[in-house]
Amino acid sequence: MSGYYYSILQGALLTVAVSLASLLVATLIGLVGAAAKLSGRRMLAWPATVYTTVVRGIPELLMMLLIFYGGAIGLNSLLEALGSDQSVDLNPFAAGVLTIGFIYGAYMTETFRGAILAIPKGQMEAAWAFGMSPMRTFMRITLPQMVRYALPSFTNNWLVLIKATALVSLIGLHDMTYLAKQASASVREPFAFFLFTAALYLIFTAVSLQLLKRLSARYSLGTDKVQL
Repeated sequence: MSGYYYSILQGALLTVAVSLASLLVATLIGLVGAAAKLSGRRMLAWPATVYTTVVRGIPELLMMLLIFYGGAIGLNSLLEALGSDQSVDLNPFAAGVLTIGFIYGAYMTETFRGAILAIPKGQMEAAWAFGMSPMRTFMRITLPQMVRYALPSFTNNWLVLIKATALVSLIGLHDMTYLAKQASASVREPFAFFLFTAALYLIFTAVSLQLLKRLSARYSLGTDKVQL
């Protein structure tokens, strides 16, 4: 029995890796998406709006299956059209990270867009009037305030993203959920292994919540009452 628990702990490391990599992808997509929606240019705002609307309207499980299997079919069809007889198998880790990052990039887009809109526009206009470039204005004026406004929603997105990593077990990635299912099938004691896995997820989310609360308190210094 102890060997199964140890393998689940090893799978927990993979779960953490998938979570962090997916968060990075989602954050990058969110920043780009928010910039596109706030650009004032229809050619940029319209695709970003379609992206956030479609992704948030489709179940995560269905989206993962569509991207994983549909992506493989699309790549193989493209290779066949180019006259190649080779086939491509998507790497489960890369597919899982990109899929989860793509899904939560839509939520991050709205998070960052709302945070930027919460900043008085006059601050950016004043920075431009003093000769600051748009990039310098973003780094010195917009970004620090955006982080403070975005952190509550960012925290919620991150906590949900961690739990969504359990879906990668469906595409063959040996995360802790996959290993818990394997262990329960071997020993026929599913409750113990799934309860252990649930406890690990709870630990991850509890630690993340405390760290993000401290980060939020730091960015709220001088503005709100800080509670540690």
